[in-house]
Amino acid sequence: MTGAPVIAFVDPDPELQAVVLEGVRAFNKTLFANHPPGQDLAIAIRDPDRDEPVGGLLGRTAGGWLAIELIFVPEAFRGMGLATRLVAMAEEEARRRGCHSAWLDTLNPGALTLYRRLGYEIFGELKDYPAGFSRFFLQKKLDGAL
Repeated sequence: MTGAPVIAFVDPDPELQAVVLEGVRAFNKTLFANHPPGQDLAIAIRDPDRDEPVGGLLGRTAGGWLAIELIFVPEAFRGMGLATRLVAMAEEEARRRGCHSAWLDTLNPGALTLYRRLGYEIFGELKDYPAGFSRFFLQKKLDGAL
């Protein structure tokens, strides 16, 4: 390279996201050299009539931890225990992958109650995110990790 790099605001696009993600993941491989490689995790909720994904869980395992990044259950399917099943399936897969713990975060007071009932404990709170509310960070030791 010649000259100084240019830093500028741009609209997020798949190319930039891929460059940043792969750069961070390559660096993290050096930090977690003695751990299994990180792996994405996805569990779908499928519409029973159309067999299309309508919700689910996205996460990642790395460094002995399961990070549950996003959970979405459509309103039509709420109250059926699906979020509990999604978390249980993610935890089981994390154990299979050798994880000892899990973490997640939420803005949703109802989800906070659910996660605490599932054994997650608050380890951090970001106050006023959004203003007047809090974002909670929770973790859990995965019993029976392989």
